[in-house]
Amino acid sequence: MTFGGLPTRWEPAGESRGLAVIAPGRAYPPSAPLLEFARQALVQHGFTVQQIWWDTTDRAEGEDPEHWVRRHVEEALAHEDADQVVIVGKSLGTRAASYAAERALDAIWLTPLLVEPALAEAIAANAGRQLLVGGLADELWDATVARELADAGCDVLEVADADHGMGTADAVRSAQIHVEVARAVDSFLAGMP
Repeated sequence: MTFGGLPTRWEPAGESRGLAVIAPGRAYPPSAPLLEFARQALVQHGFTVQQIWWDTTDRAEGEDPEHWVRRHVEEALAHEDADQVVIVGKSLGTRAASYAAERALDAIWLTPLLVEPALAEAIAANAGRQLLVGGLADELWDATVARELADAGCDVLEVADADHGMGTADAVRSAQIHVEVARAVDSFLAGMP
């Protein structure tokens, strides 16, 4: 499978232990650093990875963003038969939290929209393992909600100076933050049964 000539699916070297679906951000495609490093870590840990590529301009006027994201995730999983499924969402893609919660799916939420109560509630309701990654310089990250979710069992990486792209105005510091995120994702995946 390809999107604009780019591959959208990767298989691990050995037998697959499950399927990971990557739901990108509104203007943050699967090829952007956070999601690309997550894809690499997932394949390294034995997961088949299916990326979702979308054009947010094709959302029908008035269509609820959560419904729109769920529809794309459901389509990505429609013909799959994996015992273990992991959802990876970035920003807009974290609107798949209710879908993951209904199925108790493990999830990695990169810059989740914690300022939206319904999304935070969906993360809190999920019985699956979850990693949340965000920065205090991100207006869509709520540190209080993140602490509550950590207390409820979520793994949380909070970076003091990171914005919504998990970066800063300093290129070297941004690269360091991306390494921190990659380590957190790798550690999270290594701890999965």
